[in-house]
Amino acid sequence: MNIHEYQAKALLHEFGVPISRGVPVLKASDSEAAAKQLPGPIWVVKSQIHAGGRGKGKFKEASAGEKGGVRIAKSVAEVSEFAKQMLGATLVTVQTGAQGKQVNRLYIEEGSDIDKEFYLSILVNRETSQVSFVVSTEGGVNIEEVAHNTPEKIVTFSVDPATGIMAHHGRTVAKALNLSGDLAKQAEKLVVQLYNAFTAKDMAMLEINPLVVTKQGQLRVLDAKVSFDDNALFRHPEVAALRDETEEDAKEIEASKYDLNYVALDGTIGCMVNGAGLAMATMDIIKLYGMEPANFLDVGGGASKEKVAAAFKIITADPNVKGILVNIFGGIMKCDIIADGVVAAVKEVGLKVPLVVRLEGTNVDAGKKIIRESGLNVVPADNLDDAAQKIVKAVKGG
Repeated sequence: MNIHEYQAKALLHEFGVPISRGVPVLKASDSEAAAKQLPGPIWVVKSQIHAGGRGKGKFKEASAGEKGGVRIAKSVAEVSEFAKQMLGATLVTVQTGAQGKQVNRLYIEEGSDIDKEFYLSILVNRETSQVSFVVSTEGGVNIEEVAHNTPEKIVTFSVDPATGIMAHHGRTVAKALNLSGDLAKQAEKLVVQLYNAFTAKDMAMLEINPLVVTKQGQLRVLDAKVSFDDNALFRHPEVAALRDETEEDAKEIEASKYDLNYVALDGTIGCMVNGAGLAMATMDIIKLYGMEPANFLDVGGGASKEKVAAAFKIITADPNVKGILVNIFGGIMKCDIIADGVVAAVKEVGLKVPLVVRLEGTNVDAGKKIIRESGLNVVPADNLDDAAQKIVKAVKGG
């Protein structure tokens, strides 16, 4: 689960992390009052969407101006004007795709007198099973570009969970950022605060870009992007309450209600598969034969008839889907349960696109019999290669 920048900063501030003062705004009419709560004379008006690259992004609407999703205002009146332009407009960034995202929230923040910009992130390193830091003096730009062009400017290290965060980790960060004296002490303190926030709240990723040094000699978190481990949200109802469903795909929200692993994609062939590995292989073979998958969907090993029906409905709710491939290798998941779920869903929502079903494994004969006797216009397949070729041919009009 992701949260907005202003929510991330408020959470980090609970752990003592230094942030700039700011006020979230949901209505343009509230922007003037929000700005007056801050000292000025410079304000920053920030679009709040779950995507990076906001500053360099562009709005689809001409009425929103051409200054991007993060703007510097030099008066309260200018804050108000920017708010009117940005709220409700669609911002397109390198991470949103061409469709962009509608800006429904703003964050009005006091300006900072910036001297230096750094990059710092914390994430779970799956190779070491430890929490890792990524630090660079090249802040304010895409870390991917730094990694590609000047990898020597990136310092990474992991924290042993047996010891937790220690003083030498903070010194490593200070050295990597070329900080000394009081700034080095601030960095050491910040590293402890960030690590404690990361572990206490079960974060999956914490990215600060940029982390700045002000001309007054203070370290400050100027932007923060946080995502959480969904599997740990039951421990943090206060974090779950921060969820903004308007930033998520409606189909993914519906899938989460049934504990389905679903990710919307841009293709035209809907996929229902059991097992993440098989789902990836199914998407790969669809691409091999010249088309694109519309989703990743793993119904899991122990799905019920109701879960399968829900999964099928979610796939058919996507208007881009021109064909559906059901690929089930029954182990714990029995083929007859899949067949029952598919038949029930099709009878409820109808079938307007080609459907190819490949079943193999536990209770396969019973599953095939259910499909065969259902009266539905379903194309059976013998194996994954056969299934992929048949659905691609059907979608292309063969």
